[in-house]
Amino acid sequence: MTTRGDAPIALEGFTVAPMTFHDVARDVYRGGTGPGVIVMHEIPGITPEVARFARLVKDAGFTVFMPSLFGTPGRPMTTSYAALEILKTCVSREFRVFAAGSTSPVVSWLRALCAAAHAELGGPGVGAIGMCMTGNFALALMVDPSMMAPVLSQPSLPVGLTRRAKSGLHLSAEDLAIVKRRAKEGVPLLALRFTNDPLCPKERFERLRSELGSGVETIEIDSSPRNPHHIPPSAHSVVTLDLVDEAGHPTRIALDRVLSFFRERLAPPA
Repeated sequence: MTTRGDAPIALEGFTVAPMTFHDVARDVYRGGTGPGVIVMHEIPGITPEVARFARLVKDAGFTVFMPSLFGTPGRPMTTSYAALEILKTCVSREFRVFAAGSTSPVVSWLRALCAAAHAELGGPGVGAIGMCMTGNFALALMVDPSMMAPVLSQPSLPVGLTRRAKSGLHLSAEDLAIVKRRAKEGVPLLALRFTNDPLCPKERFERLRSELGSGVETIEIDSSPRNPHHIPPSAHSVVTLDLVDEAGHPTRIALDRVLSFFRERLAPPA
């Protein structure tokens, strides 16, 4: 990994400092000005592609908080690196990757980060995006009243092949009740996936729509064989690794919707 000083080149433009909640310290990369957005990286960590996305959020007028939850910040994605980090999270006490009806303990730390960002920056609240292993965390963050713009990108928990796993939201019954109440009160959710992605099955989005109704907006990008945009069937990471940054491409349209969603929900009224 190429670095300049102590910071990876991929993370230039961000400062890093530990933040401590519930007696747990984590490095948080920060950059930008404006309302706060929590960027929760995917497996295997804060890759250059995740950093690129965070920079787009920052440049769109937001203060990005990007906690390092696992992996080595700035290290590029490789198959072996991803496999190692998946193994680590599977045995970690903070990530309950197979749990369909409970919330991972790390979410408590993330909720505290949301509350701290809102207390510092003010405004109507904060936004968040989770990806892959952290995708469902954005849903769980709706329990905190500061969360006003949650985005789930290819939410992949719980892991499993049963119908219960495929439709699972990785959320406790108590948390789901709060999420449903907040959705009815006017806090919407945005969710993204590729249609052929086995890690984020269609049953999960069907469950989101069943539970939240008009409170969830879903974007499902065609990745079936012979799709018109030649998106590979293996596509998984909507706004990072599989993003095609070309006008009119479905992934770019999805990215633009994420940024507009944050503006609609977090920009102070004129």
